[in-house]
Amino acid sequence: MPLIPYADYRPDVTDYEGKATRNILNVIPRGDGYGPFQSFSAYTSNLPGPCRGAFYALKRDGSVITFAATATKLYQLNNTNFTWIDVSKGGGSYIAASYGAQDANWQFAQFGNLVLATQANTVLQVFDLSSSSTFADCDGSPPQAAYISVVGRFLVLSGLLDNPYRIQWSGLNATTTWTKGINSSDFQDFPDGGIVRGVAGGEAGIIFQDQAIRRMSFVPGSPIVFQIDRITQDKGLYAPYSIIRAGERIFFYASQGFHKIEPGGVPEPIGREKVDRTFLADLDKGNLQLFIGAADPRSTRVYWAYKSVSGAVGNTYDKLLGYDFLLDRFFPVAMSGDYLLGISQTGVTLESLDAISSSIDAMTLSLDAYATAVQPEIGQFNSAHVLGFFRGQNLEAILESAEQGTDENRITVRGFRPITDASTLYGSISSRDQLSATATPGAEVLVNARTGRCDLRQDTRYSRFKVRIPAATQWTFCAGVVPDVITSSAL
Repeated sequence: MPLIPYADYRPDVTDYEGKATRNILNVIPRGDGYGPFQSFSAYTSNLPGPCRGAFYALKRDGSVITFAATATKLYQLNNTNFTWIDVSKGGGSYIAASYGAQDANWQFAQFGNLVLATQANTVLQVFDLSSSSTFADCDGSPPQAAYISVVGRFLVLSGLLDNPYRIQWSGLNATTTWTKGINSSDFQDFPDGGIVRGVAGGEAGIIFQDQAIRRMSFVPGSPIVFQIDRITQDKGLYAPYSIIRAGERIFFYASQGFHKIEPGGVPEPIGREKVDRTFLADLDKGNLQLFIGAADPRSTRVYWAYKSVSGAVGNTYDKLLGYDFLLDRFFPVAMSGDYLLGISQTGVTLESLDAISSSIDAMTLSLDAYATAVQPEIGQFNSAHVLGFFRGQNLEAILESAEQGTDENRITVRGFRPITDASTLYGSISSRDQLSATATPGAEVLVNARTGRCDLRQDTRYSRFKVRIPAATQWTFCAGVVPDVITSSAL
């Protein structure tokens, strides 16, 4: 029998002709199948409360400075003992901003040697990496804003407290210039399209509103400063923290589902008839502040964290949905946390090892990881408010094939051979005789260590082949199964 590969994770599709896979959990797509997704590995001490934003900045000497926010405080990571230092303005507390009935997230941006942090109830905060010990109010009377980005050599604020239908940008290379007409500083009001929900930065900015998306392009020497063109009609941003910039591409979630924007292009759907319907039904729409997008800088994958309708009440998400934009594949991960982001690990000297751990064997992160500390990767604050990376043991993986069988004949399944380097796994098969019936799962069996087969027997008309690789099992790929199936004599 030929190999049955594991298809894309497509819960929206319910066909039975090999086009869809029902269950691919805690794995990442690869060119030769799927590989394991690793569990969370702690890196820092815990924040005093749920993380509501985080950011890493690079100093001129190449060192990494990490910032994080709770609803009312800003913190800097101590790179020696990995505890959090309160760097809020004057050591005080900020007024928490809200998104619906929940705390809104802070957003950060780096502009040269400055790190800027914003939320709607606070004057724009600034931290000078060369001299500051705490954040301070940004000079120049910038507007209070929920969202921040850098477009070219301008700082752009949106979600303005006093005018949510406006974006405003600073002077050219001047984060303290906010007066209209001075050094190209200006603003733009939008008569339609709804509230501005954010701007994806870059050489050109992408402006997201409730029902419109526009592109802003810098026009040097022109009195209009930015040329702003609408690129969508009646399509906007559904969740403000779902925007992801991954290199030259932008990903986001609209009311019509997941989309991407290629450089210079227009929004293209990527989740239709794959995950859009299932995701929308699973999303807790009352907690969109936990619907957070982030890119993995070390791969071609982006992730969205979200709280599902079945998730526990609180300030944590309980699921991740990943998307590999090179392979055009979605995949789910069971993971909970406060905040998801791409972040760089700080370096460490031999002298500071004692502050991290009294024993090299007891360290939660391998010393091998510090050699590439500046290169960012995907990480999160977990539900205990601890920052870490996905470098732990492999999570349990569940992979299920598309449904096999035909309307005309019954089949007898005698087992299957998984194509994987996992030494330990369990196999099972489902069965049903009518497409209108619910598939009945079969009992699991341990793979035969000698033959590499999962020996099962089932007479049915339609069947799926399922593999479960237990947590902490060492493996690198699972490409599919070779079934042992014959045509049944029964009708």
